Amino acid sequence: MNYLRIKNGSAISLYKLPSHTYNDWAMEALRLLKEEYFHCASYFAVRSSADDFSLILVLADDLNQDVIVLSSSIKGPTPIKLKSLTPQIPALHLFEREIMEEFPIVFEGHPWPKPVRFSFNRCNHNDSIIDYPFYTIESEQLHSVGVGPVHAGIIEPGHFRFTCDGENVLHLEIQLGWQHRGVEYLMANKDNGLQRSILAESIAGDSAIEHATAWAMVAEALSEQKVSNQLAIERSIAQELERLAIHTGDIAALCTDVAYHLGANVFGILRTGIINFLQAWCGNRLGKSLIRPGGTYFRLSKDLRERLKLVLADYERRFIPLSHLTYKLPSVQNRFDNIGVVTTQQARELGLVGMAARMTGLGRDIRKSHPYAGYIGSSPEFITLPKGDVFARFLLRRKEIKASLSWIRHILDTFPFDDSFMEQPSPQTLKFQSSQLAVSLTEGWRGEVCHVALTDENGKIFRYKIKDPSFHNWKALELSLRNLEISDFPINNKSYNLSYCGFDL
Repeated sequence: MNYLRIKNGSAISLYKLPSHTYNDWAMEALRLLKEEYFHCASYFAVRSSADDFSLILVLADDLNQDVIVLSSSIKGPTPIKLKSLTPQIPALHLFEREIMEEFPIVFEGHPWPKPVRFSFNRCNHNDSIIDYPFYTIESEQLHSVGVGPVHAGIIEPGHFRFTCDGENVLHLEIQLGWQHRGVEYLMANKDNGLQRSILAESIAGDSAIEHATAWAMVAEALSEQKVSNQLAIERSIAQELERLAIHTGDIAALCTDVAYHLGANVFGILRTGIINFLQAWCGNRLGKSLIRPGGTYFRLSKDLRERLKLVLADYERRFIPLSHLTYKLPSVQNRFDNIGVVTTQQARELGLVGMAARMTGLGRDIRKSHPYAGYIGSSPEFITLPKGDVFARFLLRRKEIKASLSWIRHILDTFPFDDSFMEQPSPQTLKFQSSQLAVSLTEGWRGEVCHVALTDENGKIFRYKIKDPSFHNWKALELSLRNLEISDFPINNKSYNLSYCGFDL
């Protein structure tokens, strides 16, 4: 069967994309996804005309460092009924649910056909978020506990429904989709490149750099712009600083949950040093405005490089001894050990990515499998852990922090930075090639981000598809709470630190 292989961060002509009947397409998709080194990076539908649609499946080939694009043309009368692939590939369950929510397409045999977001452009406006069909067990002995969607503080909206036998959780179902912000719609319909960059930074606020990088790679592929090695290196340094900051903050939050206040305070302070450097670099502690297609307004000057070396040295001097002490505390080990376990097989079936996959021994890291930007030829140490519990997620953060520190230091010491370099972006004047499909994959601190853009015959984006790693990984949180006490939920939840807004697009 014909399909296209491309590299991460590249574009192809839509005319070169083979299209197949759904049955042939489904057989090939199943064949590929049953191979251990393939996983679904994105899967969505595109409306061709009133009753004609295309299904686009983007697969990551982790062995050959390729991206595979499979397309199928389907047409009415609506609703179009297709055989679901979810019973054989559970990782596709949310992708198929999303397609059913947005288009008059029904995947027959889908075991869990529920709405994903109740978005403004959903196909059936009679669907109401208040009628969400939660899973229930009829029993006089069991009870349900509902938490949210309104939470204390600044946490975003999400409803958690626990089915319990006493304090023991038998089942957790998480209902998201309360924000339905229409980000994908806006990315397709805003013609101003600067507005799109600002939107990309807002997809998930704690992941502004990784999403902005994914958008920049798509825009550069569509406009056939090449960027220098120095700009690519600076983007990757920024991504590793984002990883350092958020991982450190997560360790602080986990210390708070076990009442280890020394760790919570010191790790919180260490996070501040990293994000303050980002503010010195570009004026924003989350790295907003730093990444722009085609160039940068904020180069990593010699003065900033020297300052960064001092910041990282001070960070490492305080982080290493306290992190070793923290991880050896019996009170920490007691609370995190064997809590919230996910196995390698479960991770593979659920299609987990990033940290949630690596803590089970499933080695998924786009920096290694599909290198981009400054990771081409050099990337941080590739780390996996086998246990899959809260402690593994806790420990993996420490190990990834040390790997990022080592990589940044190596780059600062060896890369031949040119201080006369100034690659000016042109976000408002981007001209995209006509009838193209572009794919970008980045590895954020949570895991794999995927952006896909399609342009029409005039070079205008008519479909923009975003996938945050949380789209893959929320189901792991549900599964990992089974047969634990309900009091284990806050620690388990914090150990993933998944995104609500990255899910609710």
